[in-house]
Amino acid sequence: MPIPGTPSRAELAEHLVRTRIAGDVATPRENNLSHYRKLANGDRGFWLGLELGDRWTDEQDVLAVMAERVGVNDDPEHRYGQDTIDPELTISALERMAGRLRKAADGGQRVLFATGHPGGLLDVHRATAAALRTARCEIVVIPEGLTTEEGYVQQFADVSVLEHGASLWHTHSGEPMKAILTGLEREGRPLPDLVVADHGWAGYAAQHGVDAVGYADCNDPALFLAESEGTLQVAVPLDDHVVSPRYYDPMTAYLLSEAGLE
Repeated sequence: MPIPGTPSRAELAEHLVRTRIAGDVATPRENNLSHYRKLANGDRGFWLGLELGDRWTDEQDVLAVMAERVGVNDDPEHRYGQDTIDPELTISALERMAGRLRKAADGGQRVLFATGHPGGLLDVHRATAAALRTARCEIVVIPEGLTTEEGYVQQFADVSVLEHGASLWHTHSGEPMKAILTGLEREGRPLPDLVVADHGWAGYAAQHGVDAVGYADCNDPALFLAESEGTLQVAVPLDDHVVSPRYYDPMTAYLLSEAGLE
């Protein structure tokens, strides 16, 4: 079970490994390398709303960034079996994210939350939104009637999600965020000062010039490439759908504590 209260850095690292949010994660090495190759080959489904141009056409360059920022095995000959996320890199990224959240709180900024992984990360975002609302940030309410080819863009518990067939939908697409930002502009409303999201929701916002921080798994390299280039402010590496969403609670508590938002 998740540890109660706010963990220390060492306690959080141990918890991340025990619950496989980091450490020896469930995503196999061959899946990671396949996704790195597809991104390098220009498959936009793996660009997560970003425009990478021809800057990442060598999958070995992608692997090098993922080894540095996520902690996957840096050996290109390791092609099958176990792969890893370094819990210390996860925690360091959470601390960088906390700094940006603190800036938002200090400035009473407009913040938009979104997730393409509602089964795992919805409550992480909800709790963060609640903390920033208490700190007098404006949590952006999205326009009504937004759609993409995949479904309807809705908002639950202050978090934007994709809804399809009366279910919350898993998506890595940047199109839902595009719909939100375009809808805000159409209504003459200001864009967010900060987007806290994951996957394509974070990638598209960053590409559009909005400050963005986000979460991504070790088989989703685009956000880490964007952070390395300075397009995205922070990318937090983690397994984005472990056995229980409650396993993320200590991580969320640590994030909010570091941001001074407890």
